[in-house]
Amino acid sequence: MLEVKGIDNGIVIDHIHAGNGLKIFNLLFTDTQQPVVLLMNVKSELLGRKDIIKVENVFDVNLDLLGLLDQKITVNVIRDGKLAEKMKTSVPKTIKGGMKCHNPRCITHSDDYAIPEFILVKANGKLEYECSYCEEITVYKL
Repeated sequence: MLEVKGIDNGIVIDHIHAGNGLKIFNLLFTDTQQPVVLLMNVKSELLGRKDIIKVENVFDVNLDLLGLLDQKITVNVIRDGKLAEKMKTSVPKTIKGGMKCHNPRCITHSDDYAIPEFILVKANGKLEYECSYCEEITVYKL
C-alpha cells in the first residue's frame, strides 16, 4: 500500500474529480520550488475516485480558477500539522484573466494592457461567460 505522509505547513487540494489533478497541477504549480505531491485515483466515499494535491509552504491558491476547473474541490490550509482553515470552491460569478475571449477581434487579443474580464451568464451544464470588452459569449472548457 502506498503511504503519503501529511504536511506540516501548506495546502491540500482535495476532492478533485479523478483525472483532473494533473490538469490542475499543470495550471497552478509548474513553477513552484516547493515540494508537491499529486495523488491520482485515490478511493473516495463521496466521488468514488478522486485526485489530491499537497503543496508544502504554499498558502495562496486561486479559488476562482479552482471553481472553474472543478466545483467540488476543497482547499485545506494546514499550519503546524493541523487543519487551520477549510475552503470550498464554487463557480465564480466574475473572472479576471485565466481564460481568453472566444472573439478573435476582441481587444484583449491585441492589447497587452486589456486583461480579459468575464461575467457568468449561464451555468446550467456549460459555463458561459460574457466578455466585458466585446460582449462575446465564451464557453469555459477545461
